[in-house]
Amino acid sequence: MSHHQSVVRGSDVRAIGCTIVVEWPYSAAAICRYNAAMNSFPSAPPSVQRLAGLCGLAAQDIVLEIVAETGSTNADLLVRAARQELTGATLLWALRQTAGRGRAGRSWHSSDDATLTFSLAWPFALSPQQLAGLPLAVGVAVAQTLAASGIDVRLKWPNDILRNGDKLAGILIETAGDKHRRGTIWAVIGIGINLAQSDVLTAQVGRVVADASELDSDRERLMADLLTALAEVLPFFAEQGFAAFADAWNRHDAYAGAPVNIVDQGRVLQQGTARGVDTSGCLQLDTDQGRVAIAAGDVSLRIKE
Repeated sequence: MSHHQSVVRGSDVRAIGCTIVVEWPYSAAAICRYNAAMNSFPSAPPSVQRLAGLCGLAAQDIVLEIVAETGSTNADLLVRAARQELTGATLLWALRQTAGRGRAGRSWHSSDDATLTFSLAWPFALSPQQLAGLPLAVGVAVAQTLAASGIDVRLKWPNDILRNGDKLAGILIETAGDKHRRGTIWAVIGIGINLAQSDVLTAQVGRVVADASELDSDRERLMADLLTALAEVLPFFAEQGFAAFADAWNRHDAYAGAPVNIVDQGRVLQQGTARGVDTSGCLQLDTDQGRVAIAAGDVSLRIKE
């Protein structure tokens, strides 16, 4: 089965300011999409049946799809959302992405068979502004899921997950409107987690990255745990907003109390001491002029040297 890569243009698709990574559903809605490259996968490909059995009840109505290779799982789902081709929450797991991306159009680097990469399309009856804290709430869900598997991580505002100070995972959330369902907006939640070969990835990106090699032997279990956690968190976020997650995020904050720079395309916009996030997901920064709230947009946080 061929699998095309699509480009999204126009006002139907937006990126949420914060950036923050499934054959499966267990119901008759289950879909498994294989392509020819699956036959060359170096180890046994994931099993729809096993993953379905591992997922919790919260995820049972999600349409689950798997492909050996695609350009970008986020781009694929955004196109389908914009074309009204999605009938419900849909998860797309690609064993390899050739054009994965992160915040501000940056490339997401991955090595063959070394990274867990997937996107989950989820419908919300919320405005784009109400979704502003969603990447941080997703970060909490991923961090807690990894912690339950024995992987201690911290969160870096706005979209990174760190292990021992190095990047382990990243989150990118983009949105598309639904022209046929007024008031519905699709959030496409892309997540990438390094599971092996951190030395190869380090060479690719030019900085040290982390991996969670302890979890590499059972990716279906990890995916099932992540999917179940997201299926529980997302409805709660729709009802309560990010305020319900702010305390948990701050408990996982990697840079609380640290001197940091807020950077936009290499230019330092603000300097100060990081003080966690507020109930809207804005970074609280103590500066010489007092405390300021930083909205994510395309800015990044860097440790002040």
